[in-house]
Amino acid sequence: MHSVKVEELLRNVLSGSDGEHELQEAYGTSARAEAFYRNQVLDYLNPQMQAFIRRQEMMFVGTADRHGEADVSFRAGLPGFIRLIDDKTFAYPEYRGNGVMASLGNISENPRVGLLFVDFIEGKIGLHVNGHARIIESSEDEVSLLASESTEVGSDTVRGRRPERWVVVSVVEAYIHCSKHIPRMQRVHSEIHWGSDDLVAKGGDYFKAKGSKR
Repeated sequence: MHSVKVEELLRNVLSGSDGEHELQEAYGTSARAEAFYRNQVLDYLNPQMQAFIRRQEMMFVGTADRHGEADVSFRAGLPGFIRLIDDKTFAYPEYRGNGVMASLGNISENPRVGLLFVDFIEGKIGLHVNGHARIIESSEDEVSLLASESTEVGSDTVRGRRPERWVVVSVVEAYIHCSKHIPRMQRVHSEIHWGSDDLVAKGGDYFKAKGSKR
């Protein structure tokens, strides 16, 4: 009985879902997982995490609708395109896209988001940030203030692009993604067609989906 109470207490204190804890017990990884939770998982962004995010030029965004149907997308910009507000809050801009609004549509139904930042070039390390998101329009005073304080996200100096809206994320947990399986890549110069509607620049029908059987 005592061990059951201890296990219940640990589940209340430590991070992770019920499914995680059940599989940890089933596969004998509970001690390893508990050490990770205690040593690596924070409910805010410490100075090192904040500095890491400021350097990033891309991230992967995981969302799900109210039914749990999942989607993952990609966001990119100049270093600093993610605006850190405080150690538990940041915002990222939404620019003109394909008009589908898959990520934003999910957020409008289900605010839970999972973000993954990966540095393939220098640190060869990753950072997970899970939290709750909300959408605010670029015309709102709050976003105007964010944009005015960050030239990187306020506009693109070459094309003059501006965000159509922003996603503000409240951090629930942040933790490392280990480096051992992250490939080292090399930066090369490549022209980026920010905000373009040119079909070739956008990839065209690369996967031949247009003529595929439906």
